[in-house]
Amino acid sequence: MRLQALDARLKFVTILDMDVSTESLTAGQMAELIDLVKEVHGFDFSDYTKASLKRRITRVMLIKKTDFYNLKHLLINEPSFFQEFLEEITVNVTEMFRDPSFYKALNTQVLPYLSSYNHIKVWSAGCSSGEEAYSIAILLKEAGLYEKSFIYGTDINTVVLKDARKGIYSLKNIKTHAGNYQLSGTNASLSAYFTSLYDAAAIQNELRANTLFAVHNLISDTVFNEFQLIICRNVFIYFETSLQEKILELFYNSLCPFGFLCLGSKETIRSGLFKTKFRTINQKENIYQKIGD
Repeated sequence: MRLQALDARLKFVTILDMDVSTESLTAGQMAELIDLVKEVHGFDFSDYTKASLKRRITRVMLIKKTDFYNLKHLLINEPSFFQEFLEEITVNVTEMFRDPSFYKALNTQVLPYLSSYNHIKVWSAGCSSGEEAYSIAILLKEAGLYEKSFIYGTDINTVVLKDARKGIYSLKNIKTHAGNYQLSGTNASLSAYFTSLYDAAAIQNELRANTLFAVHNLISDTVFNEFQLIICRNVFIYFETSLQEKILELFYNSLCPFGFLCLGSKETIRSGLFKTKFRTINQKENIYQKIGD
């Protein structure tokens, strides 16, 4: 019995870790699923990069041991399944002070400018479980700007947003985050901002006080505030060019004059139109400043 149980677990791990083949879904079936999700659930994945989307949908089918037709049935008739589907389709890889050189650039090239504002509003778009938003809170705290700042974290995944609101992370992950934190140029200790809870750590209440996490769909939702700083890192890489431009317009309209936009290390503003509306502050870290209306 023990051997059978172990074998079953190994098979499940293999399904999770394998490089999933995407040949099982045709272009027509992909289009059908995209239309179904948009019509039934209001989420439009039509401008996501097709290879990534196809790979993730196939992964869902493998994990659930279902075929294309049963997948459609589940998406139409079982609302709870769609939340599982959404969790797999959306990307939630994150950690505190991820890419430390970005936070060092933010600290030296952006925060001094933001200090001139009476109020600082920050939008962490695609915030996942909140590590990025809390990293920004710590950075603002150390710069003496936190008291006049407010951070909005948004995502389309309601499950990860619940984790973000709690602000509780495993001690194992905190150790990794602490390494990032040190590399970002600080001389302090990340543990000073957490309270230990057995094998986990909770972000201090002070750093949760000026944060708000809410659902926002970058594809379909509109401007909801005016920001001095918008951070959307490692999200654009999953979108087609046309959708990137649509979201850039949303960000542009959400920024105050001379506000800052930060993209991921593998992302950049390619649109000729928006290249004229932003100036590059840091080319390596893809930090931009709005220069006109």
